Amino acid sequence: MDERATHRIVVFSGKGGVGKTTVAVNLAFALAQRAMRVGLLDADLTGPNVPQMTGVAEPARNTGGRLLPHERKGVKIVSLASLLPPGAPVIWRGPMRAKALEQLLEDTEWGELDALVVDLPPGTGDEVLTIAQKASPQLAIVVTTPQEVALLDARRAINFARKLEIPAVGLVENMSGLVCPHCGETINLFGAGSVGHEARQFDVDFLGTVPLDPAAREAGDEGTPILLESPEAPVSKALMAIADRVARTLDAAE
Repeated sequence: MDERATHRIVVFSGKGGVGKTTVAVNLAFALAQRAMRVGLLDADLTGPNVPQMTGVAEPARNTGGRLLPHERKGVKIVSLASLLPPGAPVIWRGPMRAKALEQLLEDTEWGELDALVVDLPPGTGDEVLTIAQKASPQLAIVVTTPQEVALLDARRAINFARKLEIPAVGLVENMSGLVCPHCGETINLFGAGSVGHEARQFDVDFLGTVPLDPAAREAGDEGTPILLESPEAPVSKALMAIADRVARTLDAAE
């Protein structure tokens, strides 16, 4: 990046299917609502879903050989999906994926950013290493669900972030309970409290819980983050609270 973002945040998970991209997308828009200049990089090269969740359907644009981000509600968005035909698979080995990430980071006209949020692929592969080396993130957010099988991989992700010497690590418990659309009560489908306990055990920040709400899935499928679609919904309030904690963490790191 020619003009590095003041704050760099990576969002990743030990395993897929825990709602990592939903958290990353809504976090970016929540920070933008705090009057921050925010960039959102979709670094999940083999499963780039950020454009779908943010309503970006246009092809990529460029000027002078540099990629121009799409912009939605104050968030600058870059994804490999905008450079490929719809539905095209990315059948690349690690070195090619790493090179593509470098180009998305360094050949994009980001301008001045207060925060860059990077949605990484699940696991601990080449993409995570590339971002850690090139973007020097100050905060790693590990997204997990409460059940033990997901926590096993979350522990690996926490240890991976520490080996990369990312200064701050936080845990988010996603799908912490199902919000009943009829009565508004929360049903703990996967249990509750285990992620907060894990954060204390590993001495990392517990950033908060996000309930499972069908409306969040519907909003993402339709291209509008739930935070913008239904700001008063419990899931939106939970995501805003997490963004507040993230902002305080970043301020403390300055």
